Amino acid sequence: MALKLSDYKTEVHNDWCPGCGDFGILSAIQMTLADLQIPRHNAAIFSGIGCSGKTPHFIHTYGIHTLHGRVLPFAQGAKLCNPQLEILAVGGDGDGLGIGAGHFISAGRRNVDMVYIIFNNAVYGLTKGQAAPTLKLGVKTKSLPQPNVNNSVNPIALALVSGFTFIGRSYSYDIKHLKDMISRAIKHRGLAFLDVLQPCPTYNDINTKEWFQGLDNTDPGTGKQMPRTYKLDQVGYDGVVHDDGDLNAKMAEVILKSNEWGSKIPLGVFYQNDRVPTYQERISSKIHNYAASPPSRQVIESFDHKAVADIRKLLDTLKVDN
Repeated sequence: MALKLSDYKTEVHNDWCPGCGDFGILSAIQMTLADLQIPRHNAAIFSGIGCSGKTPHFIHTYGIHTLHGRVLPFAQGAKLCNPQLEILAVGGDGDGLGIGAGHFISAGRRNVDMVYIIFNNAVYGLTKGQAAPTLKLGVKTKSLPQPNVNNSVNPIALALVSGFTFIGRSYSYDIKHLKDMISRAIKHRGLAFLDVLQPCPTYNDINTKEWFQGLDNTDPGTGKQMPRTYKLDQVGYDGVVHDDGDLNAKMAEVILKSNEWGSKIPLGVFYQNDRVPTYQERISSKIHNYAASPPSRQVIESFDHKAVADIRKLLDTLKVDN
């Protein structure tokens, strides 16, 4: 029997603020799972701490609400333990690019086959609107007593130089595009990153829904309002690495596009490189039965709850002679 959208929803009360971009991201994830017909027992949603941390509570799959900035180690561990699981890690820009920045960079080096979605609203929404790592230098939201004194992190560029092999961006109010981007990220073989821009109606009064719509961004020639976001595929941009000779040029294009902001904000796939081996493939080259017998399938205790592993040989190798 085909799974319906309602099958991926829970009855947990959602207490996000009205108008929060989190609602759009949640809906897009649920819709994507339904479109791809991913069995609920074969999917796991991991989250960090923050407003976005509540996401697994609202999706009827396995859900793991982890520690602040530590969602990627948990999610990668689950994927390596059970490679058959579809893993989605989610978190805010502060969770992933502040306290979790070290794990973000390390994850890129491994290229574990999973998806990481950052809910990017440029503020710490759960803790009353402090400046998050993606808030631009000099911007003063209503929750800040003074303009932001720190430069901002560029999530797209950071993901690129860290080694993520699929890098995209979408917008929480463009559900159709966001759903397509999540689907493409899941289908990608390797570590996929999605930077999802969203308003925080409670604390960020600068990057609002109206700001993204471009209500104050008027074409001087026509007098028409121009949305700030545009689609990369509609301007002929191609971020796919087709051969190794493309790599440097593609990376340079990603950096250029990732620095566009203000009146022009690109959405879509910035970078996709299917030529890099996944971490699971690297493990399989050293442990030849890894794919057939990953840790999740290994028996660790007998029926009478006694350990079946014999580590005496390992302990002997670690023994230091007097």
